[in-house]
Amino acid sequence: GKCPPLPRTEFADVAAETYPLETKLYYVCDDGYRRRSGQYLGIRCRNVSGTASWVYKEFECIDEKILLSRAPTEELNFTQEPEGKTQSPAPPKQANLSGFCGTPKSVPHASLRMDKDYSVGQVLHFKCQTGYDKRPPISGTRTCKNVNGKIIWTPLNMQCTNDS
Repeated sequence: GKCPPLPRTEFADVAAETYPLETKLYYVCDDGYRRRSGQYLGIRCRNVSGTASWVYKEFECIDEKILLSRAPTEELNFTQEPEGKTQSPAPPKQANLSGFCGTPKSVPHASLRMDKDYSVGQVLHFKCQTGYDKRPPISGTRTCKNVNGKIIWTPLNMQCTNDS
């Protein structure tokens, strides 16, 4: 299911560490760079052989000044390594890693943009922006949940103000 629009949170930055299956993200080239013609800038969290993985197409942001040059292209791997293969002794952040993709790969000269639709299960992390008054707690999360058939965002238990 799709989540309702995310309530606005003033003076806070939002980020996600994991994304549910079928989440779509898009790479956006930085100013002065453009994607190579014919390349698709979207990625999607898919079930690949029982593991949630990002599915990538070849994508590259190149300097507009050398757009027509024959510079070699760097191919991205088509799926990320599953989270469970790391050697870290730390416990996993999600109870069901197979249903969530981790942070996508970074692409030189590009940033990631979220599709406007979040899926049930998405957890977003909020943190007060620098320079604003932080009343404890100064960070928190919101989760998109299905509660008795209604899809809602859980309340955010933090406050950032500019009262100073």
